[in-house]
Amino acid sequence: MAMPEKHEHAVALQRCRSYNPQQVHLAISRQLELLGGADCFFQKGQRVLIKPNLIVPKGPDMPAQTHPEVIYAMAKIVKEAGAFPVVGDSPAWSTPAGCLKVLGIDQRLKELGVEIVNLNKPVRMKIARVSVGISRVALEADAIINLPKLKAHQQLGATFAFKNMYGCVAGLAGKEKAYWHFARGGEVESFCRMIIGIYQKLNPVLNIIDGIVAMEGQGPINGRPREVGYLVAGTDPTACERVCCDLVGFEPADLPLLVTAGKMGVGIPTDEPISIVGDTFTKPACSNFKPAIQTPLRFSFGHICKSIAKQCIILLKNLFCSRKGDA
Repeated sequence: MAMPEKHEHAVALQRCRSYNPQQVHLAISRQLELLGGADCFFQKGQRVLIKPNLIVPKGPDMPAQTHPEVIYAMAKIVKEAGAFPVVGDSPAWSTPAGCLKVLGIDQRLKELGVEIVNLNKPVRMKIARVSVGISRVALEADAIINLPKLKAHQQLGATFAFKNMYGCVAGLAGKEKAYWHFARGGEVESFCRMIIGIYQKLNPVLNIIDGIVAMEGQGPINGRPREVGYLVAGTDPTACERVCCDLVGFEPADLPLLVTAGKMGVGIPTDEPISIVGDTFTKPACSNFKPAIQTPLRFSFGHICKSIAKQCIILLKNLFCSRKGDA
């Protein structure tokens, strides 16, 4: 049987004004069809890692994380195709299960038969001239679907597709991500080459960026909700990021990750137009989207210690609540 044709550089843009479950499911299903069909990305019997942006246990009203209806719809579509959906991340604070519980989706995922995993068990890999601990769980998946949140970012301008795969870094008891901010944050291009190298190593089959309600201002955690009203999907992360820029009125030349991707020759060339399938929009779709005031990319040693202490407090609190519930 001939395999469906995958549209390599096309971006499927779908207008979606709310997180109504039926609307989100229909929107993502349509995007997959526009890009060649679900069979282009995963097949029956495969173990498919769905990698949302889970960073801190905050509810869906604060768009710090991928919205639960986007996560659920993607898991359901994978399940309907006869594959085995797995939802995983390595949050800066708490655990994937803890973040999903606060999002109010953990039980629904379990009822659907979805496994929730922590992206741990690091495998040391040479990326951008350094040894990075990448989660064995992610490396052993048959396919990865990258499910980021559209956010302004106070260290990198914005995060759309590339940065979300940084959540697959799993070393140093979950704090290797913070370590690299400390060790490489002083050289922005060097840090970005590492981020892009991680993305290339894991090679997600698809990106679907949740821009229904985005985060403007001081993302990735402390910004404000801003309705944009679109889901952005494609296999080429550079193309997806450029479309996200157009949606919110950002210049690709102002975003270090996109500038570095251009230097590395990753994704669609800077001067090549992007083929958008699906819905159209007039640039920008969301006017006056507030950028983040930029802060240093490099974390201080004190910042890392504070992050570790915060994580310990959250995990101990989760353990206490879990034991109290079992009593």
